[in-house]
Amino acid sequence: MSLDPNFEHLRARAVESLFQHFADACVGLIVVDKDARIAWIGDRYLELLGYPKEPLGKPVEEVIPNSQMRHVVESGQPMLIDLMDIGKRTIVVTRLPLRDDGGTLIGAIGLALFDRAEHLRPLMSKYQRLQEELTRTRQELANERRAKYSLSQMIGNSEAMREVKRLARRAAQMDSTVLLLGETGTGKELLAHGIHAASPRANAPFVGVNVAAIPENLLEAELFGVAPGAYTGADRRLREGKFQLANGGTLFLDEIGDMPLPLQAKLLRVLQEREFEAVGSNKVVRVDLRIIAATSRDLDALVRDKQFRADLYYRLNVVPITLPPLRDRTEDIASIADRILDDLTLTSASPSRDLAAEAIAALKAYDWPGNVRELRNVLERVSAMTDDVTLTPAHIAAALPRSAPAQRDTTEEVPASLLRSVGGSPRALTDVLKDTERAAIIGALARTGGVKAQAAKLLGISRASLYERMQALGIREDMQGSA
Repeated sequence: MSLDPNFEHLRARAVESLFQHFADACVGLIVVDKDARIAWIGDRYLELLGYPKEPLGKPVEEVIPNSQMRHVVESGQPMLIDLMDIGKRTIVVTRLPLRDDGGTLIGAIGLALFDRAEHLRPLMSKYQRLQEELTRTRQELANERRAKYSLSQMIGNSEAMREVKRLARRAAQMDSTVLLLGETGTGKELLAHGIHAASPRANAPFVGVNVAAIPENLLEAELFGVAPGAYTGADRRLREGKFQLANGGTLFLDEIGDMPLPLQAKLLRVLQEREFEAVGSNKVVRVDLRIIAATSRDLDALVRDKQFRADLYYRLNVVPITLPPLRDRTEDIASIADRILDDLTLTSASPSRDLAAEAIAALKAYDWPGNVRELRNVLERVSAMTDDVTLTPAHIAAALPRSAPAQRDTTEEVPASLLRSVGGSPRALTDVLKDTERAAIIGALARTGGVKAQAAKLLGISRASLYERMQALGIREDMQGSA
């Protein structure tokens, strides 16, 4: 498209004026042709160089020995900021390629901006401050992504816990995938931190993500990242996913049993090939990391029901470690409770508390369906309810949930009406508890219209635990409206 003659004249004047401004403002200006021969050079530049002869037509290196103008005309690439020594001076220079209207390279222009590099000191100081702030921020972020716990913080001297710690120490020295199994609240995340902290990757990032806590439509982007402009509203910059953030270190995938089937295939590829593609990208990203997965669900059953890929299960189940429930290691309860009370004293204004022997017996008698997490919740509730420094069975009983399962060896305290079936014969306490739990789950599903996330919240358990209990109690999804 041809320009209006007035516009063309204006453009020509702008170029001429710009050139003149540069010639006046800079300490030197030079133009070379496509063979790097000098086509024009300012008087101030000649004076600065101390060149006594006629420079036009000379190779630029003859006049300016350290010049990089030839590199610019050969490569066609600009050199925006560079330092060049002329005698004892250091000159700040900019070099730009020149092209004709058709885009053909016809030469280059060089501008000596300052005859002393000190003029750049304010800019360099600002750049240095920004670099220092960036380094400090990265260091703080790296510290946040370090393991927060060690294996020494896994409290318990029972035979089961000694075996768990032995397997964890062996796993830490390997680079194989680890699968942590166990009920909710048994300390799977703490053990994952401990394995990472004892491994050769200890100084690299530890990144954890709860698969069950992220909506399915966002999980892929959270794990694998999003390419710039991958979809409407996406960031114009690359958004790194958890796999990239954990590169070089350990990625902890909690509640892996809740991962959707389509993403399981993508995870399998990462485990096999150590590479993936971000959402909306065709670029393959390679990573070097160790994966620790955890679940409270029965993966064998999920594989049989076609809800979990068998090939992914085999890849994850290289070094399995099963954490025992608290009810199976009651000898550890006293030491765990003491540590929890010490932590509560340090993190709150509450006084130091001790457990009476009878209180420890009461704790050991309880079944702890929520395991160590529930134990901490109960002791924290006790600390909030009383100022007494010695905790008794009465304190423990008051803090336990009213709908808690009955304690061991206390069947005489359960009303006889609950222990008898319709025909009047005695019923096992476990059957009573199962029926009560079954009725509570069905009632919660009925109240929430079958929305399991809301039902789980109503019951005070995770969605994964709800699915697990429904399966264990034989509750079908089509029974949610029944009494």
